[in-house]
Amino acid sequence: MTPTSTGKAETPAQATDGGQRMAAIRPLRVGARSPANTSTVAALSRADRRRAHRFMRIVRVGDAALAALFLVAGFLASNIARVPSGWRAFLEMRLTVKNLLLVLAFAGTWRLIGSLVGLYNSREIRSRRDEGARVALAVSITSAAAFIFPLISETRAFGPIAILYYWCGSVAGMLLLRACAMAVVKPLPSAVQDVLIVGSGPRAKKLFGELSGGDATGYRFLGFVDSPGTEVAPEVQTRLLGDLDGLEQLLMRQVVDQVLIALPARSRYAEIQRAIDICEQGGVPAKYLADVFQHRTSGGRWLERDPFTAVPAGVAPDDPRLILKRCIDLTLGGMALVATLPILVLSVVAIKLTSPGPLIFAQERYGLNKRRFKMYKLRTMVADAEDRQAVLEDLNEAAGPVFKMKSDPRLTWVGRWLRRTSIDELPQLMNVLRGEMSLVGPRPLPVRDVSRFSEPSLMRRFSVYPGITGLWQVSGRSELPFEQWTELDLHYIDNWSLTLDLRILCQTVPAVLGGTGAV
Repeated sequence: MTPTSTGKAETPAQATDGGQRMAAIRPLRVGARSPANTSTVAALSRADRRRAHRFMRIVRVGDAALAALFLVAGFLASNIARVPSGWRAFLEMRLTVKNLLLVLAFAGTWRLIGSLVGLYNSREIRSRRDEGARVALAVSITSAAAFIFPLISETRAFGPIAILYYWCGSVAGMLLLRACAMAVVKPLPSAVQDVLIVGSGPRAKKLFGELSGGDATGYRFLGFVDSPGTEVAPEVQTRLLGDLDGLEQLLMRQVVDQVLIALPARSRYAEIQRAIDICEQGGVPAKYLADVFQHRTSGGRWLERDPFTAVPAGVAPDDPRLILKRCIDLTLGGMALVATLPILVLSVVAIKLTSPGPLIFAQERYGLNKRRFKMYKLRTMVADAEDRQAVLEDLNEAAGPVFKMKSDPRLTWVGRWLRRTSIDELPQLMNVLRGEMSLVGPRPLPVRDVSRFSEPSLMRRFSVYPGITGLWQVSGRSELPFEQWTELDLHYIDNWSLTLDLRILCQTVPAVLGGTGAV
């Protein structure tokens, strides 16, 4: 690591390789800069509008269904004690055509009230908080309307308690529905990819021209990398970031989604193979313009969706099963969030009563392709814990770049219990629903830890989404040394399958209940 003028170590996004121009990478968004590409901007805005309309259709239908569902659920929950003859007899007595029509009418009433409060007009909703307030308002109005059911009920089975259940369930369910719908309709992280071209000759120049065309609007061009001594065009020279020797450090310190290799096949075969090896080691997908080169971690296949003919040398799972993995994340993550809401509420109250400071601790972590995001946890330490860490660096008990202390003085007594039971990790279910994390994957690491990485191979852990749990958690957690922790992460990436994910999820429960290795 090289110190900055302030004396602090640079982060991966800031560090450079010597005095080369890699430090001044200015991404060029191809297909969106020139006036000739105004249709691209219009297309992107149309895509945004389509996503907004899709989101509104999902929540409009889902809200009505949830309103009817929780109305019936509230009725059933409030009448558990009134089923001496069993549920079957109870349902046969009360699920009549009349009641079914009343429920359908109530769902239609919800649609009307939701529209009146502006819940389905994206122009009126200013923020997620405003949307949540509108949800609560609409549910409250429909709850008031639901008081007609006790008045017309001959058996008095539908009472105020059923309406209270309806209100609580509907607000929680509709907010969760919006989080899931947003995760489904939002553009994929790969929609705009940061790309780097290895090469500076005619093939690289032609590839850059193809990327700049109207069919390649999903790319943001970072620059060229090539060995010195080659004659290059002026437009390439101004975007030359360095030579092939510096590619490894560049991939460690810069967010790069893809490396496009455009070197001459016959004369520079060895350099093409070297570039592929560097990309595979650093966990960055590479594509080359011919299929005659060896790659060690995956088989190549032709891609027809790109504006150029290329074969990927992948470093991470890339198949339709990832869509199913995302569906599992949304389904199980949403169910887990709802099921653990009472535990979260009690934990938040305990934190509030025992120590000053925020209830949720949000820390910047590295995710897929080294992109940063805010990871959420219940606060387990004193409010100024991060400021105190510099004083405790000499007491670090973990080998390698990570920081761990079994008896960290910054922990509160409630925080120790939350960590031992892993309850502090539950807010990360929101990161899963937001599409920043997965249920299973390598743990997301803080900026402080990643800034101390020295081996390019460690960067391969960022080639998949980080997870709440993983092989590390079910194999000893903090009791494992950093080297073994890293080996487990890479083993997971190289051997990923849905079966492995489900096995890890099943093993996580006893590992958490046993509190093994929790710090």
